[in-house]
Amino acid sequence: MSIYGGKELANGFRTVRKNTIQVAQDIPEDKYSFVSAPEVRSVARMLTHVAISTRIWEEVRKKRLSTLVGYDFFGMMDKFNAEEARPRTKAEILELLRTEGEQFSAWLETLTPEFLAENVTEPDGKSMKTRFEKLLSAKEHEMHHRAQLMLVERQLGIVPHLTRQFQEMVKQMRAAKAGGSAA
Repeated sequence: MSIYGGKELANGFRTVRKNTIQVAQDIPEDKYSFVSAPEVRSVARMLTHVAISTRIWEEVRKKRLSTLVGYDFFGMMDKFNAEEARPRTKAEILELLRTEGEQFSAWLETLTPEFLAENVTEPDGKSMKTRFEKLLSAKEHEMHHRAQLMLVERQLGIVPHLTRQFQEMVKQMRAAKAGGSAA
C-alpha cells in the first residue's frame, strides 16, 4: 500500500514550484541576464528551463512510453534549448512558471497507483525505474536549479526567501524563550 500517490506528487511539486516562483519574483528583472559563471545559464534562461522542463512528460502522457531505449533525447534537448533562448520578460517567465507548473501538477493528480507502479526501461536498456521514481525526478530537477538560483541571489546581494523565513522563525522562538525565562 502506497501512501504517496499522484495527489501527493502534485502537492509536493506545487510547493517546489511556489518557492521557485518566489525566487523568480525576488530577483530584479534587470538581473535576469546575470550569468554566475562561464557556461552557466542566465537567470532568465534557467527559470525558463525550469518552467518548460516538465514538458518531457508530454510524451509519457500521450504515448505511455514503457521504454526510453531509442528515445530522441538530443532532439528534445535541441527543442528545449531553442525555447529557452527565446527572449522573455520577467512577467512572461513568471507566467510560464505558473501555467506550466499547474498543468503538470494537474496531470500528476490524475495518476493512479497502478500507473505509478509501472516500470520504465532506462535508455541503457538494462535498468528500470517505476514511473513514480521517474516522476519524482521532476521535483528533484527543479530543486537542483532552484538551489543554483538561490546562490545567484546571494551573489546579487539578495537573502533568499526561505532563509528570511527561517531567520524570522528563529527570532520569534528566541523572543518567546526570553519571554518565558523572565516569568
